Amino acid sequence: MSFLIRQISHTADGREIVRTATLAKPQLSVGRAAGSDIHLPDLSVTPDHARIEQIDGRRVTVRATGTLGFSVDGRTVTRADIDAVEGAELRFGGHRITVSHGAGDEIILSVQRVDALSDASEDKDEARVFSLGGLLPGRRAMAWSLALSILVGFLLVPIISYATRPAADMRNIYTVKGERQAQMQKAALAKGDGVVGDASWSSGPLSRAHHALEGQCESCHVKAFVAVQDSACQTCHSPAEVHDHAPAARIAMAREAPGLGGRILAGFASAFGRPPAGACVDCHSEHEGAGPMQPTAQQFCTDCHASLDSRLKDTKLGNAGDFGTAHPQFKAAVLTQAPVAGMPHPAFTRISLDRKPTSDGGLKFPHDVHLKKTGGVARMARTLRAEQGYGDALACKDCHRPTADGVRFLPVDMEQDCQSCHSLGFESIGGTVRTLRHGEPAQVIADLRAYYRSTGPVRPIALGGMARRLPGDYAAGRTAATYMQAARTRPADAEAAIRAVFSKGGACYDCHVVTPPGVAGKAGWQIAPVEQPMRYFVNGWFDHAAHRTETCESCHAAPRSAKASDLLLPGVNSCRECHGGEKAKADVPSACALCHSYHAGDGAPWVPAGTIRDKTVNKVIALSGASVGEASVGMRRNR
Repeated sequence: MSFLIRQISHTADGREIVRTATLAKPQLSVGRAAGSDIHLPDLSVTPDHARIEQIDGRRVTVRATGTLGFSVDGRTVTRADIDAVEGAELRFGGHRITVSHGAGDEIILSVQRVDALSDASEDKDEARVFSLGGLLPGRRAMAWSLALSILVGFLLVPIISYATRPAADMRNIYTVKGERQAQMQKAALAKGDGVVGDASWSSGPLSRAHHALEGQCESCHVKAFVAVQDSACQTCHSPAEVHDHAPAARIAMAREAPGLGGRILAGFASAFGRPPAGACVDCHSEHEGAGPMQPTAQQFCTDCHASLDSRLKDTKLGNAGDFGTAHPQFKAAVLTQAPVAGMPHPAFTRISLDRKPTSDGGLKFPHDVHLKKTGGVARMARTLRAEQGYGDALACKDCHRPTADGVRFLPVDMEQDCQSCHSLGFESIGGTVRTLRHGEPAQVIADLRAYYRSTGPVRPIALGGMARRLPGDYAAGRTAATYMQAARTRPADAEAAIRAVFSKGGACYDCHVVTPPGVAGKAGWQIAPVEQPMRYFVNGWFDHAAHRTETCESCHAAPRSAKASDLLLPGVNSCRECHGGEKAKADVPSACALCHSYHAGDGAPWVPAGTIRDKTVNKVIALSGASVGEASVGMRRNR
């Protein structure tokens, strides 16, 4: 026994579509449930409404499973016996099932939707019958209505608000003298506009740097529907303060030419008022959040610098595409020749650390001797522990003091950092110790001559408790007074003492480069000036305070340095132990903007105000294509 189910439906133009399925089973279920053999999606039909059972080859029995019946040839019943050869018409809600006889013992059930008899027919699903959907307009009408509402609310209203606002240049607010007057003018301008509709166009709050401009769109967006122009930025950031990255012609040459797609996009951008490449807005993105302005993406820099030498053939800069994988070795501004007494500041030149450069700053200073855990220096540190706060041996912090902001370190000062061990005292008078004038050779000579003139040839030099053993060569017992007393055993004159001070073993000679009289046409004793650069890397930024969790020795190999000319600077590989590129899986992902400034001028912003001793200091100009000069490194000369 089997049933042939014929599902009949019609297309929009009335064409009939018949889908057939044969079910080889003696009984079929009829209902609204999806699992029914004959599924009737109609709310007037229960999930399990009826059963159709085949009795023999031509007769079937139809019976309702619940209290709701069905109709047979117009009569409502709950059970009916039907002869398939004669045929019958069953009605379940809005559906009609026609019973007929097929070949053999097959019973044919033709299922077709007919016109709805009530609101509970097939074309009314549950969501539509039991909701407000039937009372709303159609989807097309609602779509057009919403689109029109968006255009009115976010285009028409802002345009009207902008056009009807009082004609006043909001930037004039910042030229008013006094904060109170500025607030009054701002309130007066805002009072004339009841609805600031164009505020809906803002994509987010301004950064902390521009927070004062919040709600004053005209300060930057001077013209409606035109991108922010450089002239608006220069109202506050004058070109005299914001240095050019490089000459405009060289920047244009360095920028990689865009492809076809880039040129098409640039054409569209230009048509809508966007400034050409190189504008302020290319780098400085606003409305990204209320915190600090977002740093420049690495791609902005590498568009030029990743393959710079292919377009600027004369550039002195190496290609840089990513700090972790494609960055040249650092170049330090170092002395190309030792400083000479009586000459102006010597020249500084940028040299790659790969060349193992040295820098002779005029000092004779061995780091390894001063940092040893044993020996004369360590014993001196323990002796002065209570007075100076030293440990069991000297450490870097005992001589190198950070600046107030912690960014870099002050030059080592003789009086403050060295004199506790290297005393220049030579006489004690009433408890007051007289010392030689450090940094003033002519005054030292004058003081010694005055001393011998006043004391006579036999007066001994008394240092009392101030006579200290000196580290290094002085460990044998020579003090600042010893060589003066030794000179007294020779002809008792001041010239012998002067020669002792400036000769080998003397207080000046063992730490400084001394030129005796008559050399290079010099009339008297000369001491080369000491150059202590506060900054070696003039094209990048480094903050010691940000690295305070590291030890000095992790970057600077001072304990192994036996010469003052050693350049104890970490190379790029040392930095890469922690820093990687912008998207690298490193401890500190680092884009170009972390260490480099696009608007770096001659020494600014790297050199804080007041750190350059005088305006004669030579400066390194490392702009692409420019010749390499000398560095403005904030040097201090010890005299």
